[in-house]
Amino acid sequence: MLKQLLAVAPHKAKIGEYSDSEIKQNQVKVKVEYASPKHGSELAAFRGKSPHLDFYYDDDWRTFLPRKGEEKGVDFGNWNLGNQWVGTITEVGSAVKEYAVGERVCSYGGIRETHITNAIDNYYLKKMPAKMSWKSAVCFDPAQFALGGIRDSHLRAGDKVAIIGLGAIGQIAAQMAKLAGASYVAVVDPIKNRREVALRAGADQAFDPSIEDVGLKLKKATEKVGVDVIIETSAIEQALQQALRGLAYGGTIAYVGWARAFKGGLDLGREAHFNNAKIVFSRACSEPNPDYPRWSWRRIEDTCWQMLSEGKLNCEEIINPVIPFEESACGYEEYVDRSPEKSVKLGIEFKD
Repeated sequence: MLKQLLAVAPHKAKIGEYSDSEIKQNQVKVKVEYASPKHGSELAAFRGKSPHLDFYYDDDWRTFLPRKGEEKGVDFGNWNLGNQWVGTITEVGSAVKEYAVGERVCSYGGIRETHITNAIDNYYLKKMPAKMSWKSAVCFDPAQFALGGIRDSHLRAGDKVAIIGLGAIGQIAAQMAKLAGASYVAVVDPIKNRREVALRAGADQAFDPSIEDVGLKLKKATEKVGVDVIIETSAIEQALQQALRGLAYGGTIAYVGWARAFKGGLDLGREAHFNNAKIVFSRACSEPNPDYPRWSWRRIEDTCWQMLSEGKLNCEEIINPVIPFEESACGYEEYVDRSPEKSVKLGIEFKD
C-alpha cells in the first residue's frame, strides 16, 4: 500500500495508507520526490485553532459565517497534510498532450508517495526547468504572499525596510525588498538561526525582539526617522506594536501574517496615534487585487514562478531541515507544531 501523512487529531500526525485508482484520460501520475507543509494557516488548523473549523468565509457576503450542523472545516483522520510537492511523471493519460513520462513537475497537494492530477489546462501543474532546485519550487506558495506584501506596501527604490517574522514568507520578502531596490533591510525574529539565514541571503541588520526594543533600534538605525516600510509576517500583537514604534512618520505596514484574536500587548494610543501610520492588510490571493486590473493573483503567481525558476531567490536555507518521509509524522509534530524554532520551512524527502 502507498503511504501518506495524515492529521488524525489536533497536534497529532501519523503515516497512513491509501491506494491509487487508474488514471483517467486527462490525468498524469507523479511519483513524489520532495514535499513541504505550510507553516501558517495549515498549522492553525492542525492545532485546532483555525476559524475555518467552525466558520467559513462566504465570498458573497465577504464575511465569516457559522458552519451548519456537525460540519467542520477539517476532517481529522482523513486530512492529508502538506502544501506543495515535486516529483516525476510516471504515467500519462491518452488525452494529455502537454506532459510526458519522465518530466519533473511541481504542484499543490498533500505529503504522499504519489499524486494523480489533471494535466489538461492545469496552471498549477508546473514544469520545472532542469536547473531549478526543488527547494525553490516548494517555495512557490510563500513567495506569492511575500510579493503581495511587497507590492501592497508600495515599497520603492531607496526605501528603508524592516521584515518582521522570518518564516518562509518573511525570508523571501527580505530578498524581494533588496531586489526592489531597498537601501536598507532589517530583519526581526527571536530565532537566531532564522536571523542568520536572512543575513546570509543579503539582509543588512538583524534584531532579536525577545531581548531588544526593536522599534527603538529601527529608529536608531535610521537616524531617528524610522523605516519607510515594514512587512509584518509574524501576526503577533507585540510585533505589530514594535512595528508601529519603529515606522517612520507616514510610513506603511503591510500586514501579511494571518493573525489570531489578540489577547493584549497592542496599544494604539501610542505611536500609532501620533505618527500617522498606515496599515495595509495584505493577502495575495484576495481578488480583486489592490492594483486591479493591471495586477491580479495570477500575475503575482507568474512573477513568483519566474523569479524562482530563474534563481533570483535563494531558497536553499529556507527549506530546513529536510527529513525522510518515514520520519514525517514525528517531524511535523516536532519541527512545525511543538518546536518551530528548530526549522524555517520543513522539507520532506522520499527515498527509493
